[in-house]
Amino acid sequence: MVLKIALIGAGLIGREHAKLISSNPRVQLEAVADISEAGKVLADEYGTRYFFDVREMLDATKPDGVIIALPNAFHAEAAMACIERGIPSLVEKPVADTLEAAMQLTEAVERKGVPVLVGHQRRHSPDIAKARQLMNEGALGRLVAVNAMWLTDKPTNYFDAAWRRQPGGGPLLINLIHDIDCLRFICGEIESVMAFSSNEVRSFEVEDTASISVKFTNGALGTLLMSDTAVSPYNWDTAAGQALYFPHQPENTYVFAGTKASLALPLMDFWRHENENSHWQHPLLRQHITLDGSRAYENQLHHFLDVIEGKAEPIVSVRDGMLTLATILAITKAGKEGRIINVADMLG
Repeated sequence: MVLKIALIGAGLIGREHAKLISSNPRVQLEAVADISEAGKVLADEYGTRYFFDVREMLDATKPDGVIIALPNAFHAEAAMACIERGIPSLVEKPVADTLEAAMQLTEAVERKGVPVLVGHQRRHSPDIAKARQLMNEGALGRLVAVNAMWLTDKPTNYFDAAWRRQPGGGPLLINLIHDIDCLRFICGEIESVMAFSSNEVRSFEVEDTASISVKFTNGALGTLLMSDTAVSPYNWDTAAGQALYFPHQPENTYVFAGTKASLALPLMDFWRHENENSHWQHPLLRQHITLDGSRAYENQLHHFLDVIEGKAEPIVSVRDGMLTLATILAITKAGKEGRIINVADMLG
């Protein structure tokens, strides 16, 4: 059975979703909805129907599933329209632009039982999945410290879209949210955060650079460094070779350090002593962990199709997406107020 998927949003990531759908034999692109001319252009390109209005499209085409690739502020509303009609959806991250909207969406999903998958695609990447497996198996021993970097240089025209310059659209919510989600997935929940943030380079309302300290509920500590004004290969998007429209420049951007071993991603360098009695004056053994070579976005689409067919539960639920959002908003608050913020307090 070929599933019918409707696409809401014809921007950068929406066009990539259309491309992924067109190359997957399990699915066909049933329709595109977007308020801009880009929506009609995309629909014509793939020989499918175009709609200006989302609800009209859902009612007219009755798709098996929907992919929502709109600006952040419209995620929850579009997902709610799908839930009201009993249609499973994949909503791009963040799950919503506010915690209130995320909580309302979570309540609707859990009350009505309509599956919603949040598009934190890195969880579908083999390096992230393997790191979680090794952590759960205790290969690193007790987790002690974590370091992550997301440093890159966005071009000026990226900010022609006004929402990217305004609250709700900065790199914390657009980009670093992926790294926070990965750390939650691999290491467990983040209890509290502290941050410094700056908009000195661009002077937009939103940050362009931030340094963050986090404390996990298991006692481990972590640091993250982020900027979208820095020339650097140190971001997962380029380093992992999994991103859809960036060059692959191999580097490590995450380090997980434990009492038995450490692991660096995405190059998958596993460092340990030869025996348990060794210490810092003894040499380390370096092991490269081989992955399966699969692609994150392709894996995500296959998983979404399994969710539609009832073969799987969403690997990133709306509640899960809400907790990642709460952590990012706690970081934003910590940067503005210059104090430690407990993530639980963000959720009331």
